[in-house]
Amino acid sequence: MSSVTASTPQDPWLRTDDAARHLGVSRRWLEELRQTGGGPAYAQLGRRAVVYRQSELDRWALERLTTSTSDRSAREL
Repeated sequence: MSSVTASTPQDPWLRTDDAARHLGVSRRWLEELRQTGGGPAYAQLGRRAVVYRQSELDRWALERLTTSTSDRSAREL
């Protein structure tokens, strides 16, 4: 398990709305991925606050790059 570190200007922590905007997806979709799995790693701060490391969002998105719709089956959530 990785350790949680402070936010830096180069790698900020983003709340769910900002993370969704960064990825170009809906907030609800990220919330569903937290429940079902398969989404980017996040940190739960207290009962309601959830944050995502920007670098983790980018890494997660890059893992899903594909060149053909036939390649998607291996990466479906």
